[in-house]
Amino acid sequence: MTASAAVSALPGACILIVDDEPDNRALLEIILKWEGFTTLTADGGEEALIAASEQMPDLILLDLMMPGLDGCEVTTRMKGRPATRHIPIVMITAMNDRVTRERVLRAGAADFLTKPIERAELCLCVRRNLGLRAARD
Repeated sequence: MTASAAVSALPGACILIVDDEPDNRALLEIILKWEGFTTLTADGGEEALIAASEQMPDLILLDLMMPGLDGCEVTTRMKGRPATRHIPIVMITAMNDRVTRERVLRAGAADFLTKPIERAELCLCVRRNLGLRAARD
């Protein structure tokens, strides 16, 4: 796929939003729908694993700190499954220290965003990671 084809394929891409806070999910969903993306939501790690396997989103926005399975555990499990290992995961966290960033990237996340999320930064990150995936595919 050429770079221009990858960029034109971005609108309508399906993004799975995973966060245990309903307000956070709703905000991300509003922004992404406004940008032309299709969204799915999950309120925790177990639900995210099921949704990713069944729906095969193009990208996952995943909260790090959730009850039950945290974002790193979800990422590790997804990257360990042939069906979901190719889906880029962008970790979202309120923590911005080096140890957390390294932990997130070691788990297999493609990228990370720090809360509070800025709309422009979110959109650039999503498009960058979708473009990289499209170019890889």
